[in-house]
Amino acid sequence: MSKENVVIIGGGAAGFFTAANLAEEAPDKQILILEQSPNVLGKVKISGGGRCNVTHAVFEPRELVKSYPRGGKALMGPFTRFMTGDTMGWFEDRGVPLKIEGDGRVFPTSDQSQSIINCLRNSLNGKSVRIETKSQVVGIEQNGEGWNIQTKERQIEASQLVIATGGSKQMWKILAGLGLDLISPCPSLFTFNIKDTRLQGLQGISFPEVQIKVNGSSLSSKGPMLITHWGLSGPAILKLSAWGARELFDKNYDFGIRVNFLGKQKWGETESFLLEKRKAESGKFVYKQGMFGLPGRFWRSLLEAAQVGEEKRWGEMSNKQIEALIRQLIQAEFKVNGKSTFKDEFVTAGGVNLKEIDFKSMQAKRFPNLYFAGEVLNIDAVTGGFNFQAAWTTAWIVAQSLKN
Repeated sequence: MSKENVVIIGGGAAGFFTAANLAEEAPDKQILILEQSPNVLGKVKISGGGRCNVTHAVFEPRELVKSYPRGGKALMGPFTRFMTGDTMGWFEDRGVPLKIEGDGRVFPTSDQSQSIINCLRNSLNGKSVRIETKSQVVGIEQNGEGWNIQTKERQIEASQLVIATGGSKQMWKILAGLGLDLISPCPSLFTFNIKDTRLQGLQGISFPEVQIKVNGSSLSSKGPMLITHWGLSGPAILKLSAWGARELFDKNYDFGIRVNFLGKQKWGETESFLLEKRKAESGKFVYKQGMFGLPGRFWRSLLEAAQVGEEKRWGEMSNKQIEALIRQLIQAEFKVNGKSTFKDEFVTAGGVNLKEIDFKSMQAKRFPNLYFAGEVLNIDAVTGGFNFQAAWTTAWIVAQSLKN
């Protein structure tokens, strides 16, 4: 049995950030990272479409926590210690310039996730950190004040153990076996599968601001939306899926939504606009050009759904047709039947119950020298770099706790 000062299970963002900060603060500590896959930092590599959305440019903890459907309250204290600005400074101080895009997302100026990976890996160079890939942990147990870790190949004894395994169901099972309370997992950040003639052949069309409501629920969202091959996606959908992760899971992803494609625009003003259009341009064809800034192809799709023929002129539009068109524009009903996830967006809601954790140290309250960082906890956020920020912050706190 080999002996180590610190063993970190998980070679992702949280695991590496823990090791990098701990090795810097306590260079004499021997640190071992165990990663079950052949490569480390796999999720970092594919995140943000291969660009790595490092964090989000929100610099007040009270504002930042609003983007966490689960874990926001618990993160208030940690965010006062290590915030988005600290994350940006950390990477920039180590040679990775960052940029803030118009929507607040933060990326390396290289637009390459490899820049973040290289930084994290280089931060371990020359330090007392070893990495073992293809090392699957099959069990952990207490050994006095320390821990025994059983992999498929060998047994390791650690004075301190850090769990940074993300949404690993196998690790959750092991932790539950220890007696830790876990919240059952379910997907978060997913797109909606919708088969509807109004969307057919229109993939790639986007809307700058829509409002969406789940029928029979208080769940709602607003923001940009995108038509895909399989239904609807984009920030408004992903945000809705994050806040509604548990409720939509319970519905087995079988539910209805109502979409306002005109954003904040209401029935009255939409009706007034269309009635004025009918009066002022009575001789023009309704199909000729899109209204309200909508793409022509989508406009024609809604007209078809409202049963407005191609030869119809504005002056020929009946009140009933005007009403049907308004309904398609601001009260469009869609049936969702299933979900799709992207590797770079996939996040799991659920994990170690936050009541088990002392957030001043990220140590388990009932298990000395057992620490947690990242998505293994019941913390998740909307898309935009917030999930990475939770990983950086919790990992940094673990490193501060272990450095003495």
